[in-house]
Amino acid sequence: MFPSSLRFGTLFFVPGGFLLAAAALLLHVAPLPHAVRPFFPFYPYLVLGAGLFLGWRFNRSRLIFALLVLALAERALALSPSGEAGRLAAAAVPLLLPLNLVLLSTLTERGFFTGWGLARLGLVLAQPLAVFRLERTRGAEVLDLLTRPLIDLPRLEGLPLPQPALAAFVLSLLFLSVRFLRRQGALDGGFLWALATVLPPLALSLPEPVRTLYFATAGLILVAAVIEDSYGMAFRDELTGLPARRALNETLQKVGRRYTVAMVDIDHFKKFNDRYGHDVGDQVLKMVASRLAKVNGGGRAFRYGGEEFTVLFPGKGVKEALPHLEALRQSVAGAGFTLRHSRRPARKPKGKPAKNKGDQKLSVTVSIGAAERQGDRNQPALVVKSADQALYRAKRGGRNRVCG
Repeated sequence: MFPSSLRFGTLFFVPGGFLLAAAALLLHVAPLPHAVRPFFPFYPYLVLGAGLFLGWRFNRSRLIFALLVLALAERALALSPSGEAGRLAAAAVPLLLPLNLVLLSTLTERGFFTGWGLARLGLVLAQPLAVFRLERTRGAEVLDLLTRPLIDLPRLEGLPLPQPALAAFVLSLLFLSVRFLRRQGALDGGFLWALATVLPPLALSLPEPVRTLYFATAGLILVAAVIEDSYGMAFRDELTGLPARRALNETLQKVGRRYTVAMVDIDHFKKFNDRYGHDVGDQVLKMVASRLAKVNGGGRAFRYGGEEFTVLFPGKGVKEALPHLEALRQSVAGAGFTLRHSRRPARKPKGKPAKNKGDQKLSVTVSIGAAERQGDRNQPALVVKSADQALYRAKRGGRNRVCG
């Protein structure tokens, strides 16, 4: 399920697309004042230092390795000698760089000072050594292989980027785009935009200072993506995708003087877990969360904890929120939950499949209690407590109902 177009656009372009656009604007369209330019040489080192620190502190080894790959690639281009050795570096770096970023984007976090981490570090460091060794022994053959045209297209002949490297970039960008569309993670978007950022200086053969700043911006995009991803882990519930309780607490501190809080609890949820297992319970939580995320009336849904959720209505009293909460209750009750038979095929058959007699339709309902900020209830904790009391009244009254 894809998010709304606005949220998806924000998720896709921020921060990677924004940082790339800002770098291109400052480097080519509206350069910074001369007073600021002396600080440019420190920019790559600041990005590298901040990235290494955050990667160590947040246990994000992929960030550390990606920054090392970017730094080694940029320095290999900057320090390569003239002649055949320089041409070999100019052909090998843009071929290996996208492949390395794709590989790193798919790896799981295994730490840096571990066996897996040291093996990955060895792989990163072995590549420039291998290129250097090949240049010494079979330089002409390798250079011919890396620069050999793949297709006869005159428009590609004038590009500084050899066709094998260009193909690696195109395929890597497609892979990372599909991966981002499927996962929609901040770090997945970071790898995509980092790769897109190093393409212009390589494809257009930009001079060293500009190329260095583009590579540093690619590192900055990865650093910002890790920060964004860490923020999401702290403020968003991993199972349901809804904002978590910490996000609710912060929102309540700045919501204003008039609002309504609704506490939502899944009826008999413990029985689901005890009878069908925690996997089914998790699926029920996801289903309910998907309904809560579509609440109308300006409401915002949060995962409060366990089988409890919260819906916040800024600027609305209880009477204004109750119709939307009632519609929400009906939406959950009408959706139900289908427990798939254990022998049901994993993939949906083509055409209209026959109804599986082993499937079991489960009834899922919620009880809701709501309270607004008023009178002595002038603190968020008191409003939440009052909504909890209303929720208990709904449960005592027979469940599957709304009390305000």
